[in-house]
Amino acid sequence: MIDIKWLTSESEEGVPHHEVYKTALINRGGEAKDVEKVLELNKKRKDAILSFDSKKAEQNAASKEFGQAKKQGDDTSKVLEKMQSLSKEVKDLEKVSHEAQEEMNYALSCLPNMTAPDVPVGSSEEDNVVVSTYGEKPNLSFKPLEHWELGEKSGTIDFERAGKVAGARFAFLKGAGARLERALIQFMLDVHTQKNGYVEMIPPLIVNSNSLYGTSQFPKFKEDVFAINGRDGYLIPTAEVPVTNYVANEILKEEELPLKFAAYTPCFRSEAGSHGRDTKGLIRQHQFNKVELVKITHPDESEKEHEALLSDAERILKDLGLHFQTVSLCTGDIGFGAKKCYDINVWLPGQSSFREISSCSNFGDFQARRANIRFKSNVAKSKPRFAHTINGSGLAVGRTLIAIYENYQNEDGSITVPDALIPYMGGVTKIS
Repeated sequence: MIDIKWLTSESEEGVPHHEVYKTALINRGGEAKDVEKVLELNKKRKDAILSFDSKKAEQNAASKEFGQAKKQGDDTSKVLEKMQSLSKEVKDLEKVSHEAQEEMNYALSCLPNMTAPDVPVGSSEEDNVVVSTYGEKPNLSFKPLEHWELGEKSGTIDFERAGKVAGARFAFLKGAGARLERALIQFMLDVHTQKNGYVEMIPPLIVNSNSLYGTSQFPKFKEDVFAINGRDGYLIPTAEVPVTNYVANEILKEEELPLKFAAYTPCFRSEAGSHGRDTKGLIRQHQFNKVELVKITHPDESEKEHEALLSDAERILKDLGLHFQTVSLCTGDIGFGAKKCYDINVWLPGQSSFREISSCSNFGDFQARRANIRFKSNVAKSKPRFAHTINGSGLAVGRTLIAIYENYQNEDGSITVPDALIPYMGGVTKIS
């Protein structure tokens, strides 16, 4: 959430912050009119509060006048009539004031985060900037198959029967394919908890609307989430939602920061905005597994912690011997709540392209304001401050399985198991 006090104030040089934000919003592909709407609604809110306060003062004065008249034995009928009229006006103005506040809050909640100064300016993913590359493309002497072809050939992925059971964009993993998925989950969690210092969590898979609002999925992306009829409950689109909200509405101690959590969960997305993309295979499913990394940090440390989280996610791919690029997302491609974001794109020989396998985002205090996550130092009379939140996939498990299938495939359609996963596969070295 953008701070309305910041938006309506000026910099030390006298530059209105709303003009600074407008430029950032336009760079994101947004429109300046959305900022103007918030400013108009904020004025409407202030006017409504002033009217309410003024009328409330009149009501208090009339109440005082009534008390004095009654005490002196005077006729109170006219004062009583006035009080009744003012009471109705106050209630009406209180309602108007509340509605104006809600209207302004909604419009403000639809404004994306302010991007960091070093985020590349661009209009689409074509303008993203490659910041590093690891490894080399596998040297395959044959025409590589795509993961879904390999899965069907080995009998380890079944899309047809999943369609019968659940519909499009679901899959059964079978035998060694299911075991490889499970091995990847355990491997990722072991690396992040035993080597990277994260605390493992198993969070709820159903969350309420407040939690989705806190991590900025609501209200803008409500159509992308599966709702549970009859209650305020939604299947999580990512573990980011429950894990970030673990400390919602709390004031943490400064010395507790950073909090570092790693959580494996199934994730559920309606893919309402995907418009038919990646309909074949495991790339874009309604249900998929992911290991998520979440940090709650001190504002002064968030940039450093963001880079460290990125490194932690990259470590998984390095340990698996996979070729990847890390890119800094431009203003036109960055996520709604992110202040800065890196995507890690892994090489898929079957598709002959890089595909996203992790997004690592620094949200600044954007989510913390919505979820009311604060911290306080031990310094006398210090006030609570909003923390910063950071998260990223460490990694998307299904897409990592895809990368292993395609990069470690052999000419006969078998898949060699990466060395790092052999202990997790019970010594199995090849999926035939």
